[in-house]
Amino acid sequence: MTSPLLHITTAGPVARVTLNRPEVRNAFNEGLIAELTAAFTELGQREDLRAIVLAAEGKAFCAGADLNWMQAFGRYSWDENHADATKLADMLWAIYACPVPVVARVQGDVYAGGVGLAACADVVVAVDSAGFCLSEARLGLLPATIAPYVVRALGEQASRRYFVTAERFSAAEARRLGLVHEVVAADALDATVAELVAAITANGPAAARACKRLVKDVAGREVTPALRDDTARRIADIRASAEGREGVRSFLNKTRPAWQQP
Repeated sequence: MTSPLLHITTAGPVARVTLNRPEVRNAFNEGLIAELTAAFTELGQREDLRAIVLAAEGKAFCAGADLNWMQAFGRYSWDENHADATKLADMLWAIYACPVPVVARVQGDVYAGGVGLAACADVVVAVDSAGFCLSEARLGLLPATIAPYVVRALGEQASRRYFVTAERFSAAEARRLGLVHEVVAADALDATVAELVAAITANGPAAARACKRLVKDVAGREVTPALRDDTARRIADIRASAEGREGVRSFLNKTRPAWQQP
């Protein structure tokens, strides 16, 4: 599956979604937003997939909103702006809520809405030369639709700083703050992404999806009797599942489970 805006390929249980607007630093427009929403919605429904790599062509990972698209904002009514922003919010949710684990391959700069893309991924690998910037305030705007994901990734205090200053920060700083998990030299980027994808696909497919969902459901919640019971039910469900039984049996017998078979 491919288009002028987005390339989608699949190799075994791994899909790759690649932003393909290098001439505008992979900036969003209506078309790219719609295609990303559709891609992650469709890929998330595929039971055979165990990981998705989110990548980009060119020097920048994503520069946020396309300038031509932004020019239209001033002509829109409030209702039109709201409808347009809702599409972006829906795209981010499609990536964040995708049942399949998502690994972001960040090969260049990440600005504005691009930071939201990275924050929606489960694992983020960035080259050491990549710069990050929540630049909206410089334009008299704010990073509203990406905020739920960026604040979770950066934390409240770092978000306060970088939202209001619109400073550029390094990949190393993004890693220190928790937005990025691995920072590597450019020539090690693909190997590192491949290692992480291999680690994900070595795990039970249902377990990996359940782990992703578990983090989202537990994060920030008070540890109540209801939450304790919910987590006990989750482990009971997967222990009693065919995958859970096979995984434990294979571990005890020192054999490979079916999902690790060549």
